[in-house]
Amino acid sequence: MTTTPARLLHHRAEGPASAPPLLLGPSLGTSTALWDGVAPELSATRRIVRWDLPGHGGSPAGLIGPGASVADLGALVLDLADHLALDRFSYAGVSLGGAVGLWLAARHPDRVDRLAVVCSSAHFGDPGPWRERAALVRAEGLGKVAESAAGRWFTPGFTAPRLLDDLLGTDPAAYAACCDALADYDLTEALSGVRAPTLVIAGREDPATPPAHAREIADRIPGATLTELPRASHLAPAERPEAVREALRAHFASRERGSGTAVRREVLGDAHVDRAQAATTAFTAPFQDFISRYAWGEIWTDPTLSRRERSLITLTALVAHGHHDELAMHVRAAVRNGLGAQEIGAALLQTGVYCGVPAANAAFAVAGRVLAEMDAAEPEAAE
Repeated sequence: MTTTPARLLHHRAEGPASAPPLLLGPSLGTSTALWDGVAPELSATRRIVRWDLPGHGGSPAGLIGPGASVADLGALVLDLADHLALDRFSYAGVSLGGAVGLWLAARHPDRVDRLAVVCSSAHFGDPGPWRERAALVRAEGLGKVAESAAGRWFTPGFTAPRLLDDLLGTDPAAYAACCDALADYDLTEALSGVRAPTLVIAGREDPATPPAHAREIADRIPGATLTELPRASHLAPAERPEAVREALRAHFASRERGSGTAVRREVLGDAHVDRAQAATTAFTAPFQDFISRYAWGEIWTDPTLSRRERSLITLTALVAHGHHDELAMHVRAAVRNGLGAQEIGAALLQTGVYCGVPAANAAFAVAGRVLAEMDAAEPEAAE
């Protein structure tokens, strides 16, 4: 949990600080707890930042007032991103949080690199009911709204007591201001200008934002994809966390897949990758995709370790298991990653202690041959 300055949205950060950032936005009446079933696993490869709406969870109620807009909420999210030094980030949001994401992607495309919109809309119906709800909450508090919340949020037979408790603990004035924002929100005409790769998720049994709303978003955003979840209502991350988690994982990992191929070329060389791709068959294609997505797209793109460090680790592992063909390939890769012959030799010498002298002996033979070949090729390359 983080310590939040008084004029910032309360937030919770998880995952490596050096990992690609992913902001998670909540729905009206909920808190960061909405993402409890999704965020922890996503944080294994991303810097997750969950945030609370004003007056919800730990966020100050005074951040917005009567007549607030989705643009006001989007500005608060940008303030938070600036505070965290996040120039560019991925974003996923539910309902009102999804509307904030659409606004960010449409109005500040330089900040959002990928977007997921969950159980949300480009317009939340006639403004009248929202204004009526705002007036009711300002006059009587959240009791009556809470009584009907489960029917709007979940399919019959499912409940999430923590989220219902969060609703009752929300500041009425801030909740009403969020209703004002929903009443005036209509981003329909701006959707065609969204350029961030976008995933739209709908709950098939969602009465608040039915699947037709999701289809409208997906139809208007160029290249957007749509996923409809069965047995899910409005708060799909709470009711179907595993389905939402996997959809988000696939969507946000697709960027790394592309960069994984690029890193594979940078480390192993174009000639090697071209040969591997040329030899790919229908039988081996899934394995090649696996390598690009996970070995190169998830592991080698993780900035926690440098490529030099990863090369040293890889050499040691290959020596330990006697994978001599792979060892030859990764000796070349180690040189591309900036390791010299002396450093490679020091790494192999250490394997003699921990992997055994025969393993190190074979490794020195392989590495010596590769380094000699590379030295011999250098004059030709210079010409």
